[in-house]
Amino acid sequence: MTTYTIDTDNSITAHATPEAAAAATTTPFDSFSTQPEFAELAQPWPAKRLVAIWNSLPGVQPVKKFQDHKAAARRIWERIQGLGAPAQPAPSAKAKAARPAKGGARAAQGAPAKGKAGKQAPTAKKAPTVKKSAPVPEIPAPRPGSKTAQVVAMLQRKNGATLSEIVQSMGWQKHTVRGFMAGAMKKAGHAVESFKSEGGERTYRIK
Repeated sequence: MTTYTIDTDNSITAHATPEAAAAATTTPFDSFSTQPEFAELAQPWPAKRLVAIWNSLPGVQPVKKFQDHKAAARRIWERIQGLGAPAQPAPSAKAKAARPAKGGARAAQGAPAKGKAGKQAPTAKKAPTVKKSAPVPEIPAPRPGSKTAQVVAMLQRKNGATLSEIVQSMGWQKHTVRGFMAGAMKKAGHAVESFKSEGGERTYRIK
């Protein structure tokens, strides 16, 4: 099922799976997969944000306001469905690549003289050595003063930070915090431990 993410800058992105959505961003985000989920997510948003989201979508007629939240959520959902359309170039490219390969195999069988080409196959095995020598990209540190840096600092405390503390400090919703822990923190290379404190409240801490 296609999963959509929307960040604090109102950028909406479609992902093939929830796991792909969580691993694709290093910024706080909310996710949704159905129209009811989006409508519920958008319910507490101010009308100005819904207008801004709509006006930022490609090919739409800009508006100044919506009749209500329900109408805004429905129109935005219908418009972003194009974002979730499966990408065609990649499969077609593979199909095109497969066809010449099959044709080449038949030609080789029909012409023994071309059998020598098969002896050159071992040279292709050297390709992986090039990949092994490629440097591993370093994960950039969060910008000082950014929300990511603030959350990291909270999680580095001895007792970590509770869900409510992060919600209150960052001004996020609970599901935004959960998505941030599953996506941004993991992508940034932080192993986050999730547990319940003595008071029974969900708490996060960097291991």
